Amino acid sequence: MRRPDTIKIRLACREDAPALHAMITEIAKATMCEDKITSSPDDLARDGFGPTPAFEALIATADDIPVGMCLFFPSYSTFRGRPGLYIQDLYVAPNQRGGGFAKRLVGAVAKHAQTTGKTYIRLSVDAENMVGQRFYEKLGMRHAEDEKIYVLDGKAFEALANAK
Repeated sequence: MRRPDTIKIRLACREDAPALHAMITEIAKATMCEDKITSSPDDLARDGFGPTPAFEALIATADDIPVGMCLFFPSYSTFRGRPGLYIQDLYVAPNQRGGGFAKRLVGAVAKHAQTTGKTYIRLSVDAENMVGQRFYEKLGMRHAEDEKIYVLDGKAFEALANAK
């Protein structure tokens, strides 16, 4: 494992799309959701690095080899009246875990948020991911007890979108 100060963190670019996708696939494997992955590196390149990017990502490298990433996009709180960022994916390679890299990545997202006028970060974590929950709590995040996340996709999305 490398020391946290030997890892470089930078904004991802279009050429990083294959590495980002590979790390997203590793997240899916670890959470037993690999069958849910329908995206491709080309999708990430198109949607994250085109004229109107749907997301940004920070990538952590050691000797120019990707070892971690944090993918995020804009959020807005009508209650706060302020913009923020939503972290979609956070990944650190297994052989790099425990060295403070995840904290550095989330810290870099917080710094990025602050410098771009954002005032908060939100994310969701799998209910069974106790390690992740403890990690986020250690960073000072709190669980929003009064919220549940709902998803509309697939056939239900199509039916609602096409309803007359």
